Amino acid sequence: MENNRNFLIAMALSIAVLVGWQYFVVSPRVDAQRQAEVVGGVPGTLQAPQTPAGTDQQNLPVPAGTESVATAQGPAGSPAAPQTREEALAASPRLPIDTPSVQGSINLRGARLDDLRLKNYHETVDDSSPTIVLLNPQSMPTGYFAEFGYVGQGVEGLPGPDTLWTVEGGTPTLTPETPVTLTATNASGLTFVRRISVDDNFMFTVEDTIRNAGAGPVDLTPYGRVVRYSKPEHAAAYVIFEGLLGVFGDEGLKEVTYSSIEEDGKVSYTAATNGWLGITDKYWAAAIVPDASRPFTANFQFATQGRPSYQTDYVGEAVTIAPGAEVTLTQRSFAGAKEVDVIENYEESLGIRQFGNLIDWGWFFFITRPMFHAIDWLYNLVGNFGVAIILVTLALKFVFFPLANKSYKSMARMKAVQPQLMELRDKFKDDRVKQQQEMMRIYKEEKINPAAGCWPILVQIPVFFALYKVLYVTIEMRHAPFFGWIQDLAAPDPTSLFNLFGLLPFAVPAMLHIGVWPILMGITMFIQMRLNPTPPDPTQQIVFTWMPVLFTFMLASFPAGLVIYWTVNNTLSIIQQSVIMKRHGAKIELWDNLRSMRKSKEKQGAAKG
Repeated sequence: MENNRNFLIAMALSIAVLVGWQYFVVSPRVDAQRQAEVVGGVPGTLQAPQTPAGTDQQNLPVPAGTESVATAQGPAGSPAAPQTREEALAASPRLPIDTPSVQGSINLRGARLDDLRLKNYHETVDDSSPTIVLLNPQSMPTGYFAEFGYVGQGVEGLPGPDTLWTVEGGTPTLTPETPVTLTATNASGLTFVRRISVDDNFMFTVEDTIRNAGAGPVDLTPYGRVVRYSKPEHAAAYVIFEGLLGVFGDEGLKEVTYSSIEEDGKVSYTAATNGWLGITDKYWAAAIVPDASRPFTANFQFATQGRPSYQTDYVGEAVTIAPGAEVTLTQRSFAGAKEVDVIENYEESLGIRQFGNLIDWGWFFFITRPMFHAIDWLYNLVGNFGVAIILVTLALKFVFFPLANKSYKSMARMKAVQPQLMELRDKFKDDRVKQQQEMMRIYKEEKINPAAGCWPILVQIPVFFALYKVLYVTIEMRHAPFFGWIQDLAAPDPTSLFNLFGLLPFAVPAMLHIGVWPILMGITMFIQMRLNPTPPDPTQQIVFTWMPVLFTFMLASFPAGLVIYWTVNNTLSIIQQSVIMKRHGAKIELWDNLRSMRKSKEKQGAAKG
């Protein structure tokens, strides 16, 4: 019993360390990010480059083995002063985009995707708040765009950042029903016909047909890139990956953080086929997918000329176009929200290898991913993610019932032999070895596993962190309401005991945001611990007494959905343990423990008096 209690304390303290990391490190950053949202910024608001206004990067890093594929200055050079978004958009001719999911425009200079707003996502839980802006023109401090082009030795006028494309058919709008066609020609007799289409979600398909009307063959090298001139101001620490990533053939997923690429400058990957690369934030991403039939070499790069920039790019295999012939290449660009079903559908329907890894499922992916799908399936049935989490909690209790049942049976038997164990401690108090031998003899005779009580906790730990990952990572949980005051299951309970849950008209510091659900969690944890006998060791008594209070404060900063799960799980455990203990004739210690606590306080008060 002593070893069992020590193990429980060790496990609880381990959880406390992890919870403390969330409370003291991650949560302040999340609070700062949320504050930025309230003021009008986008989640993951981009910070301005740390360079004087009016400067610009003259040349982006050159993909290995080719001449420069792009320059960072705009068609008319760098802006002399910071521009508003409206001014930046008006500086070049554009082709509008309008789909059920996104709205924006394509910059006809460079055929660049650099203006995109997500129609179904808002900056805050208030639906009247501005929608999320994902991509911005290059001339803005928060420039962020994707583009495709070509380079070639001895061939001038190839499509690149400065190419002004012509729209066929007047001034159409790119929609899922109406693809658009752009054309560009050069003095070498090459004609580029670019057909751009988009689906109802976030995938753009770029189909380039290149015709050679010249007298000789031409070798062209396709490239694509995603460029970002700033990074998230409030990074998500170690909870989730943000930065440059991609899948390159059999090499699997490659991830490089912003800080790592700033140190390394450039990371290159060998030629591969069927892959993708891009830049990801917590909820949003921009990625490009090269033509799956041709090998490519990928690069992650960071440059500081003029202003910092982060770039993921690929350089494809050279294409030879004979006189009078034509070649067609198909590339894709994803830009939008990382919706799980949408991402996984692209992986399956378009054959994009491991595209589902655009979502960071974490170390417990084998639990996290199925758990999300279970919650999402239940959500589609009941229409509320909070209720879905509760139903998943019930389902997990049912799945692990045999293990918990066995554990509580063993604990009931342990209580039955408690008087014998106390006698052994008194009888062999000076001989610890003999005491342990006799205790093990009793355990064997009564068929008791002293560590059985630990298994429910061990099982709950990976489930707990998997659910935390689901709530923190998946955009489906972002701004998902429960009931009453919980309007965002991915955010902490907004109420606080210290202003009487909003009745008193003053704001409470973040450290004192102890909401209703964390208090309910603390109460259930207190009751659960009081179902067992009070440990004889004074240190253990202190730990067991104050642990519910400590966890109440710490979990107050966790997502409300996670606290709801823990509260419901504790409640079910209390019911289950009480029923099993009673069925096996073991005494439920709750009321005796509460009475002893009251008497202890009365004695302390009398002593002080």
